[in-house]
Amino acid sequence: MRKGRRSDKKTYFDYTLLFLVLFLLAFGLVMLYSTSYHYAEVHFNDGTFYLKNQIKSTVVGLVLMLITTMIPYTFWRKMAVPAYAVSILLSIAVIAIGSNFNGSKRWISIGSFSFQPSEIAKIGIIIFISAFICNAPKSMSKLKNVLKTIAYLVPVVGCVAVSNLSSAIIILLIGIVIIFVSSPKYIHFAVPFVIGIGGAAAFVAVQGYRMERIKFWLHPELLDAGSQTIQGLYAIGSGGWFGKGLGESIQKMGSLPEAQNDMIFSVICEELGIFGALCVILLFALMLWRFMVIATNANDLFGSFLVVGIMAHIALQVILNIAVVTNSIPNTGVTLPFISYGGTAVCFLLAEMGIALSVSRGIMLEEE
Repeated sequence: MRKGRRSDKKTYFDYTLLFLVLFLLAFGLVMLYSTSYHYAEVHFNDGTFYLKNQIKSTVVGLVLMLITTMIPYTFWRKMAVPAYAVSILLSIAVIAIGSNFNGSKRWISIGSFSFQPSEIAKIGIIIFISAFICNAPKSMSKLKNVLKTIAYLVPVVGCVAVSNLSSAIIILLIGIVIIFVSSPKYIHFAVPFVIGIGGAAAFVAVQGYRMERIKFWLHPELLDAGSQTIQGLYAIGSGGWFGKGLGESIQKMGSLPEAQNDMIFSVICEELGIFGALCVILLFALMLWRFMVIATNANDLFGSFLVVGIMAHIALQVILNIAVVTNSIPNTGVTLPFISYGGTAVCFLLAEMGIALSVSRGIMLEEE
């Protein structure tokens, strides 16, 4: 290095992404309390029941985020095969010994503790597919290798779909997005797309109750099962541009089932209006932008694919949740990241945020 000129490298850290995560968490806790207070008071004699549970899960999630931020993201490449194996085993376990809550067999209970294996499978697939592609990235220019990589998704997606179709769809699409980004020839995805559409149609046709959901979607006003959708649309419509005010929702007072879970976005619209809803969407859009910045500048392909997978996960859940609430697609039971009630979801979402932040820490900046 020449005298009189100093050229050093310094590590980068995406504080903007960290701020967005923390802000969404805080906003989510406020909205959860507002949404769930009445229901919790009536059913549990404690208006803070859901809030306290979510705070506990959030604290655990923040610890996980801190740990995964500090662990070099390259560590997860070594854990790709174990992560894949655990995803399959847990998905099988939930079929065999899973606990049934609200008519859905999606949890594994150990004493008083329960968790959703599908949330673990999402992060497991992100790690495995990213590592698998990085073993031979140039091979993704061939159709047979694209199909081979997609084939690795089938065992996990198939096991999860037995009890949780919405999560299975998200896992499949996360994998497809990573593979799509890695492949230079987009025409290769025409065949898997056609096969996927045909397979999805056959799966829906075999499961009769899934056909019922299509009917509820097309004619929610004619069927009792469509009342959740109708009440959600009432909430959105009654909020107007600026809402009724925080805590002033009428629909959450028993009319809107599962308001604190899948339908919390409709309460946001009712209390904060279209303006508030657009602000929430903007926050998620900013988060996706930060993921794009990190993925583009990551130190290696593995880091880029990890962040692409995490970005796909967040984007898919936000899009699907809002689409369900607005009745743009059939009800799929997808939660709104960081805002909807759900302990397992927030824990593993925050673990994913830690991995993305770890990738950002690997970016080296030139300093003159």
